[in-house]
Amino acid sequence: MAGIYLHIPFCKQACHYCDFHFSTSMGLKSWLVEALVRELELRRDYLGPGATLDTIYFGGGTPSLLTEAELATLFEAIYRTFPVAPQAEITLEANPDDLTAAKLRELAASPINRLSIGLQSFHEPHLRLMNRAHSATESTLAVRAAQDAGFENISIDLIYGVPAPDHSLWEQDMAQAFALNVPHLSCYALTIEPDTVFGRKLRKGTFAAPPDDFVARQFEMLLAALPSQGYEQYEISNFCRPGRESRHNANYWRGVPYLGLGPSAHSFNGFSRQYAVANNPQYVTSVLERGEVPATVETLSATDRANEYLMTSLRTSRGCDLDYLHHTLGTDLRTSRAAYLLELARNGWATVRGPQLVLTDRGKLLADQITLELFLEPEA
Repeated sequence: MAGIYLHIPFCKQACHYCDFHFSTSMGLKSWLVEALVRELELRRDYLGPGATLDTIYFGGGTPSLLTEAELATLFEAIYRTFPVAPQAEITLEANPDDLTAAKLRELAASPINRLSIGLQSFHEPHLRLMNRAHSATESTLAVRAAQDAGFENISIDLIYGVPAPDHSLWEQDMAQAFALNVPHLSCYALTIEPDTVFGRKLRKGTFAAPPDDFVARQFEMLLAALPSQGYEQYEISNFCRPGRESRHNANYWRGVPYLGLGPSAHSFNGFSRQYAVANNPQYVTSVLERGEVPATVETLSATDRANEYLMTSLRTSRGCDLDYLHHTLGTDLRTSRAAYLLELARNGWATVRGPQLVLTDRGKLLADQITLELFLEPEA
């Protein structure tokens, strides 16, 4: 079992919170598709002999900007290069303003069987604040149109912790999301990254992020509301109806190998990570003219692998398997961090159920801090 991630680094405009790699210039789009096809050929052995794709994920950027012909070219190359499982999950991230009736007909006729729609909010002023390209009305219409086109496996993205006088707008966003009756929700706290419009405005004093307790309260409201709507939290930011988790993302958190294609894409084969250059012209030129993927390869030490497992597993509802960490990755937290594990339990931040170390709802608010505390020191 393995996955492929294709990074499509193009957007109509720059969202003010986004620090992913993208370009608003479409001049290289057709060349980049050609380079992705070539990279598939160059890295066909990365996942090992006989690897079958269980998931294919088009992320970005804005993959819904790909034309029908460009998507067909990429699918032809993928199916030519790898065996794909008959029931593979094939996801495309999409912006609401791209999901016209004609576009949805094209997507429904393709191998894509799951849409991840970046709504972010149903509140018009918040969409304008974030510089989203769609309107609040389009948020709802896009999901309904996708359902009418035959897409049942739909995820929608929401952002909480957006500056507001109180929590009423977040309550309205949750209510409108629940009314759409989709099987999956991804809900993220607004994070102010330094190299974004919000980050630069924050430094200039022209933007004020809400206080941490405001953001934490909205996360708590989300956790309280979801069970009555039939959603389970299977990862800190991801919620689904029973059995409807994102297989691609769940595999990532479980350490399943995946091949990342395109500029800025990451790959993981179990023992190393590869990071492609975050530069469209450099990526296209290197791949098409020299037959080389411009990337950095990082071989993971035993300590790196243990820390990676801690970082990903503690985000999930299953938690960290202490037996796996000990017997497979060589780290015995029960012995080396016994006092801290006891502190986590005493403070109500985590529980140990058999071999599983699982964060509580309170602990999830401190997930990054707890993970850093448990990290092993790098090997000398």
